[in-house]
Amino acid sequence: MRVLRLSRFAAAVLLAASIAACGGSNGADVPNASTVREAATRLDTLVPQWMERTGVPGVAVSVVHGDRTVYAKGFGLRRVDGSEAVDADTVFQLASVSKSLAATVMATQMSQQVRPCVDWDTSIQRLLPSFALAYPEAQDNARLSLGDLFAHRSGLPDHAGDQLEDLGYPRGDILERLRHVALNPYGSYAYTNFGLTAAGEALALARGTDWATLSAQALYQPLGMAHASSRYADFATQANRAWGHVQVGLSYDSYGAQPARYAVQQPPRRPDAQSPAGGASASAADMARWMALVLAQGQYLGRQIVHPAALQAAMTARPGGAYGYGFNVGPDPHGHPSVSHSGAFLLGAHTAFILWPQAGLGITVLTNAQPRGLAEAIALAFGEQAWGDAADGAPSTDWLAAMQAKMHEMYRPLGRLAGQPAPATPAPAQPLARYVGHYASAYYGDAQVVLDASGMALDLVLGPAQTRYRLWHHDGDLFAFDLQGENAPPGSVSAVQFSRDGTGRMQIEYYAEDLAHGLFERVADDSGPFPAKQHQTSTRSL
Repeated sequence: MRVLRLSRFAAAVLLAASIAACGGSNGADVPNASTVREAATRLDTLVPQWMERTGVPGVAVSVVHGDRTVYAKGFGLRRVDGSEAVDADTVFQLASVSKSLAATVMATQMSQQVRPCVDWDTSIQRLLPSFALAYPEAQDNARLSLGDLFAHRSGLPDHAGDQLEDLGYPRGDILERLRHVALNPYGSYAYTNFGLTAAGEALALARGTDWATLSAQALYQPLGMAHASSRYADFATQANRAWGHVQVGLSYDSYGAQPARYAVQQPPRRPDAQSPAGGASASAADMARWMALVLAQGQYLGRQIVHPAALQAAMTARPGGAYGYGFNVGPDPHGHPSVSHSGAFLLGAHTAFILWPQAGLGITVLTNAQPRGLAEAIALAFGEQAWGDAADGAPSTDWLAAMQAKMHEMYRPLGRLAGQPAPATPAPAQPLARYVGHYASAYYGDAQVVLDASGMALDLVLGPAQTRYRLWHHDGDLFAFDLQGENAPPGSVSAVQFSRDGTGRMQIEYYAEDLAHGLFERVADDSGPFPAKQHQTSTRSL
C-alpha cells in the first residue's frame, strides 16, 4: 500500500518550497524594523483575503523581531458554527510544530548542572533500557541516540506507530511494540512521530516525571507561555480554544475548493500518545515568547533557559539532509537561511513557523482546519515582504496556490482497490462463518472477525479502541474495508486476504508495517473479547 502520511508531508512543505527557490535575495541584507512593520501590517489584509479564498474558519499569527513581539493577532472564528472570535490568546493544537518545542525542552536538560547528564548523543537505552528496535545487529540498539530519534534517523519507516495510536494503544504500549516493526537501514531518514516520542519519554522518565510535566516546568512556565501545554486535557479545558475543522465532502477531486465548506471535527483529535511529536497546544502569543527564546540562543529576559550549544545543534541539519533535531533547516525560497516546521492533523489542524536566526525574525501561523497550504503561504508571503524580496510590496508568487498544489497528493486515497470497480464476475466467498474467529499479530495485537447482528455480513475489530470496519466481498477470499481516520485520506480502501489453504491466516494490506507484513495468525480460542454489533461508519455490504 502506498503510504503518504499527512504530517510528514506537511513538515517538509517549507523545505520543498525552498528547493523550488527562485534564486538569491533581491532585497535588503537584513530586514529592518521598517520593512518588518510594513510586512506585518500587510497581514491585516492578506490573511482575511486568503481565509475567504479557502474558507478556513480561524487563523492566528504572531511575529517576533529581535526580542520584541511586533505582531500578534487573530482572525475569524474559533468554531465555524459559533460566534467566538479568534484572538492572539486563542489556543490551537500545534500538531508537528510540537517537535520543535520538544527539541527545545530537550535542550533545557542538556546542561552539566542537570543530572543525569545527557546530550543529543546519549543512548536511549541508557535512559530507557527496555526500548529496542529490530536491528539485525545488537550494537545498533546500544548506539541508538536521542539525537538519532529526534532527527528521524533510527531506521524506523515513515510514521511507524501511528496506526497503533489510531487503534487506541497508549504511548507505552506503542513504544514497546516498535520492536516488531520492519526497519530501514540504521541512519536512514524517515519521519516518525513515535521515534521522536520515545526519546522525549526516555528523558522525562530519567527526570522522574512525565513529558507534559517536564515541558511545563522546563519551558512553558519559565517563558510565561500561560496557555501552552503538552497534555490534551489542558487544551480541552481552555475556554478560549480553537476547534478542529474538516472539509465537508472532502475527496481528492474536491480538495482545494475555493472556498471550501468546513464543519467541526467530531470526535476531536486527541494526540496524547505522541505528545512530544504532536501533542502540544499554544496560542500565537505563547509562540511569540518561544520564538524570541530561540532567536536569542536560549535566553529570555536575560536568563539562559536553554543550553545554547544543544539548541544550535537542534537547528543544524544532519549530514546529507535538511533536518536537525526537530527542526527543518535550509534556505527559504529567496535563499535566506532559515529553520522551520509545519504541523498537520487530517482531523483538523494546520500550523507552521519560520525563523530567520541571522535576522532575529520569526513568524508563527496557526489555523483550525486540516492542511491545505494556508499556514505556510502566509509565513512565506510575510517573509519575502520583510526581506524586501517582493517588488512593489506584491507577493512574488501566489503562495497560497503554490502551497495548496504541493499538498494535493496528501489526499490521494490509499490502497490498491481504492477507486477500482468490483469484478464483473467475482469468485464466490466461502461461507462467512469460516472466516469468523480470533486472529493475532505481535505488533497489532488481537483482531476479531465477527458476524454482524444479522449474520449476513462480517466486521473486523482491532485494537484497544475496538475499531470496527465492515468487510465487503471483492473476489474469492479477498475482502476489503473503507478506511477512515488521521492517517487515511477519504476514499482509502484496505484489502484483506484470507487464506484458503487451512492455515487460518489473514493478511491486511493497510496494517502491514510490521515484520510479518500484516499477517495475522488465527488463534485456536475463538471466544474473543469483541461483541458483534452493527458497523456505524460504513454502509458497504457483502
